[in-house]
Amino acid sequence: MIIDSPVGLLTLVENRAGLAGVYMAEHKRRPAWETLGDVVGPPSSPVLCAAAEQLCEYFAGSLREFTIPLAPVGSPFQQRVWDALSQIPYGELRTYGALASMLGDPSMAQAVGSANGRNPLSIIVPCHRVVGADGSLVGYAGGLKRKEFLLELENPALGHTEALF
Repeated sequence: MIIDSPVGLLTLVENRAGLAGVYMAEHKRRPAWETLGDVVGPPSSPVLCAAAEQLCEYFAGSLREFTIPLAPVGSPFQQRVWDALSQIPYGELRTYGALASMLGDPSMAQAVGSANGRNPLSIIVPCHRVVGADGSLVGYAGGLKRKEFLLELENPALGHTEALF
């Protein structure tokens, strides 16, 4: 399912267990179209409809926590990193080092960054809330403009947000 959003078109993908992907246009490391399965147009599955609705609420500023079933596919380490990302509160930031410490090994910051970059559930699993050790905006699969937009949406003190696309 493809929906429009303030950060451009989002492709929502599900598997048998739940939402498996939220991909932005120009998304780095996006799976090949043929690996995503059949294209389903409206009306769609309850999971995809709920994901679309919750994303709209998030962008409207009325939703801070997603409640749809998530089913990203990844290695056990990636799953641990994605679970840790999900624990970062709305509007807050963490560094890669802080996430590595949360996982029990501060020296794993680079591996955490790699797993973060392969997060298939952009926005919903908030990889945009992770910044460099010095607080700078670094690495985002949807591009730094989108990352900045999402951070400002969640924390207006960071600046003024306007739709990008």
